[in-house]
Amino acid sequence: MSVVPLRRATPAEDAVVAAAEIGLRDADDARRNAIAVLRREGLPHRRVEAWHYTDLRALAGREPRGGANIQVDDLLTPLLPNSIVVELSQASNPGVAGLRVEKSSEAPDWRRPVNHLDREVDTVRLLAAAFGAPAARIVVEAGTALERPVELRSATTEHGERSFVICKIEAGASATIVERLGTGSAQALSAVVSNLVLGDGAEVLWIVDQARGAGETHLGQLNVSLGKDAKFRMFVLNTGGALVRQEVHTVTEGEGAEITIRGVNLIEDGQHIDVTTTLNHVAPHTTATEVFRNVVLGGHGVFQGMIRVAKGAQKTDAKLACNTLLLSDDGDFSAKPELEIFADDVLCGHGATVSEIDGNHLFYLMSRGIPKAQARALLVRAFVDEVVEELEDEAIVAALEARIDAWLERDR
Repeated sequence: MSVVPLRRATPAEDAVVAAAEIGLRDADDARRNAIAVLRREGLPHRRVEAWHYTDLRALAGREPRGGANIQVDDLLTPLLPNSIVVELSQASNPGVAGLRVEKSSEAPDWRRPVNHLDREVDTVRLLAAAFGAPAARIVVEAGTALERPVELRSATTEHGERSFVICKIEAGASATIVERLGTGSAQALSAVVSNLVLGDGAEVLWIVDQARGAGETHLGQLNVSLGKDAKFRMFVLNTGGALVRQEVHTVTEGEGAEITIRGVNLIEDGQHIDVTTTLNHVAPHTTATEVFRNVVLGGHGVFQGMIRVAKGAQKTDAKLACNTLLLSDDGDFSAKPELEIFADDVLCGHGATVSEIDGNHLFYLMSRGIPKAQARALLVRAFVDEVVEELEDEAIVAALEARIDAWLERDR
């Protein structure tokens, strides 16, 4: 007679389940069900393909090492001037024409993984549901061009930030939306999920500014559906956190849809930053470009990017690139760009590069009297500015460059 041993939970898994069970007395059936599944399934590990480079079972809850917390006061100020700040836990209507914000009773649907390489359940959404992430619905009404950016602030507890945002940009509307993810308490675990639906001809710029503390874990997911001729632009800036996983999953539902994703990951000792994206093309005549620039002073970085073209999605034009500047032997970076194509009339490509600072460029600047540290910072800034400046909006570019400069100027 053989006995199949029960899977033993790791200390990290026990800690996550314990955090999810806080306030369980007042939890509804949906949250209780999510906690039961979390307890049964545990956290993903290296044998789960989508988490191969980020072993959540081993990494979650580890002791902080290195890194520096961003000043909280800096994060209380909106990233962009004149922003409409939406506190998701309150979800009160801001009184702006064409913009509606309201509470919702919905919970993230974790039963179907967005990334087909994940488990039978979607890990990030399962955690958000288990933590009881409060839901908010945001609607930009048809034909509305919001002149002021909308900045989202998640519900914050001593255990981390949790939120579920259902955002709809109706036909012909346009908006700039900022996710501001600041410093919380040490050892906090945050789960933030957003679903974004763009109607026909809608346009959105979505900015993620992630600056968690040195001991924090952050799991974020953005799911985007694009209608006909819709335009989705995104910029991701990762400068903080001990363990960070940012997922972006897009689906082009309508012809003529355009996707532009740019990002910068600034990684130092004690950090593990993972960006995982899927660009799903299901309609013909759609385009997508994705570029991430990574600066590695230590720690470990991960980029997983997949372009998936469905049968019938002819004339798709999609490209992605991951470029890494490795500045220390103490750091490393894993890149996994992929193509999965089932149509025969497409133009798709991917690539990844890893390099060091060009010695000739460094020598040239130093020969002009610029100190070595400052010369290195100038070259790093030029490396990342190329993608930042594509945003073109002067206020947004200035705000993001200020965040990058603050990271570069910290004592190391």
